[in-house]
Order: sequence, then structure tokens, then C-alpha cells
Amino acid sequence: MLARVSNAVSESPIIYQSRRAASEARLVTKKLLKSTGKAAWIAGTTFLILVVPLIIEMDREQQLNDLELQQASLLGTPPVSSQK
Repeated sequence: MLARVSNAVSESPIIYQSRRAASEARLVTKKLLKSTGKAAWIAGTTFLILVVPLIIEMDREQQLNDLELQQASLLGTPPVSSQK
């Protein structure tokens, strides 16, 4: 009796549709995670290639400006302002 009820429930169209929907949702989630990973990889490598060298160069320029300002103050000459 219990096996027959269990069989009837497991073969019902609602259960079948629910399993199918869950399977499709799992596939969509898997594809979304895969494409999100690809997008993160592209964004990360682009950042490393384009932005990091710019940050390094800006830091070097700031260090050079600080060094020139320090040398000018040690020599007693008025600092030259490069900003206009």
C-alpha cells in the first residue's frame, strides 16, 4: 500500500515538472557561474595590464617631485611650482 502511494506520488506530473525545473535551474546557475568567472578573469587581467603600470608611474612621478622639493629646500632655493 505504501509502495503504491509512493509510486503514484513520484510519478505525478507535478513532481516531474518540479524535477525538470530544478534541473534547468541547476544548468542555468552553472552557466552563470562559469560566465561570471570568465568576466572576472577578463576584468582582473585588464586591470593588471592597464591600471597597475599607471599607478606605478604616478607613484614614481610623486617620488621624483618630493625629491626635487627636498633638494630645493636643502639648497635654500625657493621651490618651483610646476602646477599652473
